[in-house]
Amino acid sequence: MDTKDEPTVEMSLQALSEALGKASGDLCAVRETVDLARCDMASHNGSHSRALVRDAERVVTHLRETEECLYDVLKDLSETD
Repeated sequence: MDTKDEPTVEMSLQALSEALGKASGDLCAVRETVDLARCDMASHNGSHSRALVRDAERVVTHLRETEECLYDVLKDLSETD
């Protein structure tokens, strides 16, 4: 790969910033929906598919991995100062 095709630090940080901005809005919206669903489930005490449990656990795992990666970025940024 040519160095001219590689993203610069500025480009990478801009892309990260944009992704974080979008993700923060998406996460807030999803959290509201999940909280409403939890309240609804508690009041109806219905059964739910194992797929829901599996998918929720997968999301939690991905969010933890994302948190670790973001910590690495912050650590890298602090080391450059």
